[in-house]
Parts: sequence; C-alpha cells; structure tokens
Amino acid sequence: MRAVRFHAAKDIRVEDVREPDAGRLAPDDVLVAPAVTGICGTDLHEYLAGPIVTPQEPHVFTGATNPQILGHEFSAKVLAVGDAVSHVAAGDRISCQPLVSPRDDYYGKRGLYHLSPSMGCVGLSWAWGGMAEKAVIKDYSAQPIPDALTDDQAAMIEPAAVALYGVDRGGVTAGSTVLVSGAGPIGALTVLAARAAGASLIIVSEPNPNRRRIIAEIAPYATVVDPARDDLQQVVGDLTEECVGVDVALECVGLEVSLNACAEAVRRQGRVVQVGLHMKPASIDAMLWALKDITIEATWCYPVQIWPRIARMIVGGTFPVEKIVTARIDADDTVEKGFEALLDPSGEHLKILVRT
Repeated sequence: MRAVRFHAAKDIRVEDVREPDAGRLAPDDVLVAPAVTGICGTDLHEYLAGPIVTPQEPHVFTGATNPQILGHEFSAKVLAVGDAVSHVAAGDRISCQPLVSPRDDYYGKRGLYHLSPSMGCVGLSWAWGGMAEKAVIKDYSAQPIPDALTDDQAAMIEPAAVALYGVDRGGVTAGSTVLVSGAGPIGALTVLAARAAGASLIIVSEPNPNRRRIIAEIAPYATVVDPARDDLQQVVGDLTEECVGVDVALECVGLEVSLNACAEAVRRQGRVVQVGLHMKPASIDAMLWALKDITIEATWCYPVQIWPRIARMIVGGTFPVEKIVTARIDADDTVEKGFEALLDPSGEHLKILVRT
C-alpha cells in the first residue's frame, strides 16, 4: 500500500509498504482506511531537523522506530475491529485521537493519559500513521463522529483540541478580552476557539502578511496587528478598559519575544497561556510577572476526552475549524505541495490536508 514515511531530515518518501493484516488484529485494535490527514507543525519540525520526536530507538511504550509513517491529524473509515471493540464497527467514520499511553501508570489511572512519560503518538511514534491507505489504531484512538461532520472537519479535531485546551486553561468566557500571539494553524484555531468561548475582544499579533490576511478573512471580528510595524502594547491599551490590558494572552508561537509580549499585554491578575512549544529556554522578566500578580498556564497536548465536545461545536457551527484549510493535495505531492509549500515564507498556505 502507499504510505508517506519519514526517514530523516529532508527525507520524506512516498513508498509501497506492507499493509496491516486484518486477520491478526489484537482484541482492542481497529483497522481503518484514512481519508484525509493534516500536516502538522510537528511534522514540519521533523522534516527540517528530525529526528526529534520520531524514535531512532524502539519507543519505550510502542516499540516503534523510524522510518515512520506520518500523520496524526486524520479522519478515517473503519474496516475491521478486534474482538473486544464494541463502540465502533466496520463502515463507521472516525476521527483519530492519536495519543497512546499506558492505562495503568500514575497518570493513566487518573485519566490524565496525555501526561504519561511513556506516551507515544500515532503518526510520530507508532507503527502506523494517517498518511497511508490503511492503519491500525487502538480502540480508544477511534473516536466516532456525527454524520454531519465532514472528513476534513474530522481531521481537524486534533489540532483544534490543542487550541481549545489553551482557551480552557485561560478561562476565556463570555465578555473576555484576549490576545492571541501568532496566527499559524494553532493560533488561527485559538482565535476561533476564543470566539466560540464568548470572547468579546480578540487581538491577533502576527508578523507574516499572508497569515494576517487569512485571519482577517476567517475572523473579521479580530483586530490584527503587525508587531514589527505597530506598537502592540499601545493597541492593547487603546482597546481595553482604562488601558489595563487583556484578560488572557495566548502564546501560540513558542518564541521568547512572543511570551514576553503576552506578559506585558495582560492586565494585573491576568492569565498567560503557553500554547506554542519552545525549542529552547526563554529569558523572562519574573519581576514583571510578580508585580502584575499574573498566572502563567502551560499546556501539553490536550485531555483526550475532549473529542466529542469539539465535534459538537463544529456541527453546531460555533467552531468552524475547516476555515483554516488552504489546500488539499494527493499523497504523492506531500513533499513538494505540502511540506515545502508550508515552509515557504512567501507562500499562501496555512493548513494543508493530504488525501490518502
């Protein structure tokens, strides 16, 4: 079968690999045919500088090693199920919840599966991934979806979960004032999630003109700022009551300058949420944090139980995740029209889905 596999930095290949055997499923296995798969920022990091999270040695929980079939944001159709699986059946449509981890360690026993130090991920540290004609996932990874949800929308639940978890941790509610720093795919979804939570003012800071254009189109209610040209703190002051700053600032870039801008932009006793992943230590003004009495929230992935909630929000029209998709391509074009297009700083794409 056709599969898109990561071998090393700048080495992603479309290859013919052995397909999974439907007759040898474990009791809790689900065999699926992926429909569409999103290219994630994590995938891009692997392509540029990997291996980073894809395993060179057997993964401590899954045993997987490179080369890795990519794809952890995907929708699929169920082809067959193991004997112990009852919540989905052949023919059902699902969204993959890709985090795999022990059910019986400290965090697993408490339902905090995303915090297990042994956690792996379908499409990154698992034998299978969404960028293939077939894949085997665990029963808890196969999340059934409503008929009203499209394959594209179902594939977008995973990145939407990252964004919504950040908004949840920020305590965004009706009437909140919010800054979103960074308008990449997660930042754009965070804007949509903040709106769904009831934020009355959303300011977006983004230096990339293409991303500013996309945000202006999909979220016309947001105030979009170019931090390289405009005075972000002045804009925040002008738009908030008595110039106090925003209630919540969501950092979606993973850069020191962005984190510090968020700390400056929140009001006293405001909340800064770290959504983007930092690749190196950041220098911060801890005294500013203390003087403003602010709360810093850091997030890792998402609670896996969030899938049905997001599906309901999408179907209800409050979380239009499909708006950030800018292209749909065939698996054979994954590198040139997918990875390379997303890495082009002058390109026009934000989120690209791969058809398998």
